[in-house]
Amino acid sequence: MLASIIYSLPFMVQPLQAGFSQVPASLREAAYTLGRSRWQTLWTVVLPNMRPALLTGAVLSFAHTVGEFGVVLMIGGNIPGETKVASIAIYDEVESMNYGAANQYSLVLFAITFAILLTVYLVNGGYLKRMVK
Repeated sequence: MLASIIYSLPFMVQPLQAGFSQVPASLREAAYTLGRSRWQTLWTVVLPNMRPALLTGAVLSFAHTVGEFGVVLMIGGNIPGETKVASIAIYDEVESMNYGAANQYSLVLFAITFAILLTVYLVNGGYLKRMVK
């Protein structure tokens, strides 16, 4: 799990970078003039104002980890009856020429990731609409 997290963290960089750049400098400056330290400003001003970017980055990293195959197989292995992840299950079914089961696993994986991404899209859209009002 640790290897998958480290492998997927670069997918979180772009949303976080965009989120940090969209927080107005005036908010940070106001916090500094009110006596907040840099850490207090980060935790109480910057991070709450970039929630959509944090959510998007976390979901992109998660979605990439769910479909990851190489790192899981190399480090986690494939111990029969003990370890089984979706990407390895699809691979095993294709290797045994059981394409029906592989397609079902793929469809379930697709449905889960689609639902997660749709939820993020709706949450971020709703959040942005509330911020504009």
